[in-house]
Amino acid sequence: MILIDTHAHIYYDDYSGRMDDVIQAAADNGVEKIISVGVDLATSEECIKLSEKYPSVYAACGYHPHEAAKAPRGYLYELEEFYTHTKVVAVGEIGLDYHYNFSEPRDQKKVYLEQLEMASSLDLPAVVHCRQSDDDILSGIQQSGHSYGVIHCFASDLDFANSILKTGFCISFTGIITFVKELEEVVKTIPLDKMMVETDSPYLSPKPHRGKKNEPAYVMHVAEKIANLKEISLEEVANTTTETAYNLFAKLKN
Repeated sequence: MILIDTHAHIYYDDYSGRMDDVIQAAADNGVEKIISVGVDLATSEECIKLSEKYPSVYAACGYHPHEAAKAPRGYLYELEEFYTHTKVVAVGEIGLDYHYNFSEPRDQKKVYLEQLEMASSLDLPAVVHCRQSDDDILSGIQQSGHSYGVIHCFASDLDFANSILKTGFCISFTGIITFVKELEEVVKTIPLDKMMVETDSPYLSPKPHRGKKNEPAYVMHVAEKIANLKEISLEEVANTTTETAYNLFAKLKN
């Protein structure tokens, strides 16, 4: 059985000094590949370095909405250079976050749309963060004309999920589904082949690891919860979500 952790932040200091163990634990739990996702230029570069050191690690590069106001002039050119790397599989993490508003919504929208348009022009999938910003996230995707990517760490309702699927984007679930009942209807209802699994490490540890630092090995618990809710085998969840990840992130095959 093979799983892919499609979204983790393993470049954080939380993992310094034990990265070999983190990667090995993931492998021991069937996690064949991990996408380490940057939130600005510096962390995107860290992700690339990790991908060069560990065969199972790949990178996504982009500007997170929290960092949008700090994006320097010319940041798109620097990101574009990163995307030429054979192990950089996506534009991300991009998006909108109106819960924290660490960057002004105007700055967030500008940087989000610029990166969506770049993803479309480069024919790369977009990895999108969405928090209390469903309408603007959806309209951005529609406006850009980009037809493939993922709403990562999905935490919205079924109506929004269906609207997202109509754009061609898919949905990824984290450990949140192991402890937030409101998401169970979404998991049960949307097609298995439109979803992926992730940890968002070091955040959002699933049960039974709540309160502990998350890591890619724990993505198994997300897949188990999907299997339980859909009343299907864990193997079917693993096979289908992995196939979806390979189809979306074509460079994972490199």
